[in-house]
Amino acid sequence: MSIQQSAETRVASTLRWGLGHALPRLAVRGSSRRGDLHGRLIEASEEDETLELFDRIRAEGPLHRSSFAYVTATHPVVKEVLTSPDMRTGVDFAPGGPLAHISRWAFRSAPLGPLTPPSLLVTEPPDHTRYRKLVTRVFSVKAVQHLRERTQQIADELLDRLDPSRPVDLVDAYCAQLPVTVIAEILGVPREDQHRVLRFGTGAAPSLDLGLSWSVFRRVESSLTEFDRWLEQHIEAVRRDPGDDLLSQLVTAHDDGEVLTHAELKSTAGLVLAAGFETTVNLLGNGIQLLHDRPDQLELLRDDPGLWPNAVDEALRHDPPVLLTGRVAARDTEIAGQQVPRGAMITTLLAGANRDPDVFADPSRFDVTRENAGDHVSFSSGRHYCLGAALARMEGEVGLRTIFDRFPDLRLEPGAARRPTRILRGFATLPATLTP
Repeated sequence: MSIQQSAETRVASTLRWGLGHALPRLAVRGSSRRGDLHGRLIEASEEDETLELFDRIRAEGPLHRSSFAYVTATHPVVKEVLTSPDMRTGVDFAPGGPLAHISRWAFRSAPLGPLTPPSLLVTEPPDHTRYRKLVTRVFSVKAVQHLRERTQQIADELLDRLDPSRPVDLVDAYCAQLPVTVIAEILGVPREDQHRVLRFGTGAAPSLDLGLSWSVFRRVESSLTEFDRWLEQHIEAVRRDPGDDLLSQLVTAHDDGEVLTHAELKSTAGLVLAAGFETTVNLLGNGIQLLHDRPDQLELLRDDPGLWPNAVDEALRHDPPVLLTGRVAARDTEIAGQQVPRGAMITTLLAGANRDPDVFADPSRFDVTRENAGDHVSFSSGRHYCLGAALARMEGEVGLRTIFDRFPDLRLEPGAARRPTRILRGFATLPATLTP
C-alpha cells in the first residue's frame, strides 16, 4: 500500500467513526442531558433504569417522538414497524446533505460487516429475497431437527470435558462453544479454525452499537478486516474441495441462473457464521442465569420436560439477546395512526415490546408455563425475521436442558459480568461451580 493509499485509508476510517459514532454520540448525550427518554435509554447502564425507561416510553404513547428519532416499546406497534413495506433497514448518513458525497466515499472502503451492504441485515427486496432464498432451506424447522442429534452430541462432549471439582466460566467453556461448533460445522469451518471464528465474532459484536469510542471502533474494524481475510481464504479452500455444507452450496449456488457475486457470497456467509452463534451465546448464558435464580421454575421443568421449548421462548422474551433494532421510512407513511415522513428513523425496542403488559400478563415475572411466551419479538418480525430462529430455539433447548440435567446442583458464583455491548445483551463471564 502506497503512502497516499495509507493516508486515504486512515482519513476514511476517521470519517466513518465521526459520522457513524462521534457525532451521534454527541447528539445522544445532549438529548439525554435535556431529559429526552430515548437519549436516556441509549445512555442507560443499569438494568432497572432501562426497564423503567421502557415503561415511560410506552406510557408516552404507541409511537414516541424523541429528539432524533421515533421510538416505540409497544408490542403491536413494534410489529407494525417491522412488517411495514414502507419501512426499510439501513441508515443513510447525511442523505442529500452537504456531507453525502464525503459519507459515500468514506463508507465505500469500510470492511464488510453486519451493517454494511450487501449484508442481509441492511438490504431489501429484491436482493434480500435472493440472498435469503439461498440459505433458508438450511435453517428450516425440518433441517434443524436433523441437526438436533449432532447438537446433543456436541453439548455432551463439551460437558464431558469439564472437571466438576473446579470452578468454570460457563460462557467460555460451554455457552460460546456449543453454538460456534454447530454453526462452524454447518458452514464447513475446520475445527482448528473455530477459535478464530469465536474471536472474530466477539471482536465485531460492538459494530451494531451507536456511539463507539475511537479505540473500540478501531478494534471492531480490525476484527472485521481480519475476519474478511480469513473468510476469503476459507472460501477459496471450499472452492478447491467442496463438501455438502452450506458454504459449499453457496459457492456453487444458482437462483434461477443467477450466481451470488463474490461480495454477496462473503457477506452472506460471514453474517450467517457470526449471527449463527453470537446471539445464541447470549441466549444460553441468560437462560442459565434465569433458571439458576428461580429454582421453582427449574423444578417445573424437571417435573415436565415437555416445557423446555416454552422455557426457551420465555427466556427469549424476558431477557432477549438483542435489545432493539431500527428502521427508516422509505416514503411518507403512517405508523400507529401518526404521520411519519420519509427518512425518519424508528427505534423498535424489542425488549420493551416483550414487557408490554397489554400482551404479557405480569410481564416482569419469568414463567416457563406462560401460554403466549412465543409471542415475543426477540427474533424481529416481517421479512427480516431471524433466519436462524429455529436453530437458536433448538440449541437453547438442548443446551439448557443438558447442562441442568447433567449438573442439577450447578451454582453460579460471584463475578458474573455482562458484555459491554448495548444492543447485544448477554454475559461476558459466568463463573460457576458444577457441584456443591
